Amino acid sequence: MASEKIAPEYAVDSGKTAVEEAYPEATGADLEVSDTALIKITRTSNVLTVLVSGLALFSDGYNAQIIGYMEPLFKELYKEGMSSIIKTRLSNAYLIGEIFGMLFFGFVIDRIGRRTGIVFATFFLVLGIILATAAHGNSQLGLFWMMIVGRGVAGFGAGGEYPTCGTGSAEASDESEYVRRRRGILVAISTDFAIDLGFVVAGVVALIVLAAYDERISSGVWRVSFGLGFVLPVTLFFFRIRMINSTQYRKHAIKQRIPYMLAIKRYWKPMLGTSLAWFFYDFVTYPFGIFSSTIIGQLNPNNTLTQNIGLGTAVNCFYLPGCIVGGILMDRIGRKQTMTLGFFCWAILGFIIGGALNPIQRILPLFIVLYGIFNSFGEMGPGVATFLCGAESFPTPLRGHFLGLAAAVGKAGSAIGTQVFTPIQNSFSTVEKGTQAVFLIGAGFAAAGGIISWTLIPDREKDLEDEDAKFRAYLEANGYDGSFGESLVKEVKSTAFKL
Repeated sequence: MASEKIAPEYAVDSGKTAVEEAYPEATGADLEVSDTALIKITRTSNVLTVLVSGLALFSDGYNAQIIGYMEPLFKELYKEGMSSIIKTRLSNAYLIGEIFGMLFFGFVIDRIGRRTGIVFATFFLVLGIILATAAHGNSQLGLFWMMIVGRGVAGFGAGGEYPTCGTGSAEASDESEYVRRRRGILVAISTDFAIDLGFVVAGVVALIVLAAYDERISSGVWRVSFGLGFVLPVTLFFFRIRMINSTQYRKHAIKQRIPYMLAIKRYWKPMLGTSLAWFFYDFVTYPFGIFSSTIIGQLNPNNTLTQNIGLGTAVNCFYLPGCIVGGILMDRIGRKQTMTLGFFCWAILGFIIGGALNPIQRILPLFIVLYGIFNSFGEMGPGVATFLCGAESFPTPLRGHFLGLAAAVGKAGSAIGTQVFTPIQNSFSTVEKGTQAVFLIGAGFAAAGGIISWTLIPDREKDLEDEDAKFRAYLEANGYDGSFGESLVKEVKSTAFKL
């Protein structure tokens, strides 16, 4: 019974076979594929897509966050080379790499397929992790520059995961009505929840490695912590070669003569809305996540490296329930409604923490809890909804392009946010006033994000086919005459599946 619920819902009363229904342009060898083989392959690939998307973005979360836990160690270990400029560049190298990766692979996965794009993204991610882990130099500054380059290359690969995993999980959860009704929670778990879990595990791993070194400050701590990020991407590669492109992609892909001007004319508003909402979200959430240990260390007079990493990890744990609640809300009240609600709750609590920081910080556990809830509100709304709004707002032939663009604009927000975070704090006369300022500024950006999401992001039908059909009709009405779809047989031949 459960397997029937997740089986692709091809029409049985249209007079067509499952292959003809799922792949209207099928000809020749494609029509020789049996319905049973198609359903079995598609079901297996869909399950793999959702699971692998979650694990891949978990890996990206780990690799993005681990640098935040290692920076206090760098300050002790490399006092000559670790300046505020290097600290910011270490944090931003991965993010800037992600921006280029999102734009490049967003284009690639629409033109040559989801699976092919992610294989190349994995290659760059693994290469970058190896370079960062093996970083050496004639001086401390040289070591850091090799590390920065390595993390930039890893970020380029990780950037490819965002449009691929976002489109893949959304399209995989569109294959049946049963799964479609639960797409919100499925996409939330396989995207933002997975990333945030990577954030948390990064802190746990840092603590375990520190304990293994008897809390001694050693280069082995950061090399082991970086190197562990290599394991999961390599493992996932062997599962990714068993994936095939989604039914929607096989039906609607445009691989030549993509009508960009017509697409922009029709989708400029949701493109602007999803991009700006992602920008405001990342501008706030990334610096508050990456520098959580630093913020707590500044307000905790009896801090140690281990204690600050532990408290920073505890704060980041609040991300996880926020993601679950947000996923449930998206299925109950809608995508943009959830995003808007989360933005405004985020803003209100940010104004409260910033306005009343002096009495709050005197009770450190209270500050930790409020800081954690602040993070949770961000994930409850824009954190989970950015991926799904970015996937559902656009048609399948250009979903990778637009989702990659929105994610890249978001990462530009995170890079800018982490770039200005420390200078804003340092521009005030005391640490408390600097921390107060960043909370108030973050709350202001969250409020702006709420307004953007409510006014510019559309409500879409849950069935992705609905928008794809409207897009095709729009193209035909405007004189576009191109080819759609791809051969199922050619694709399956390059996988481990057998027809």
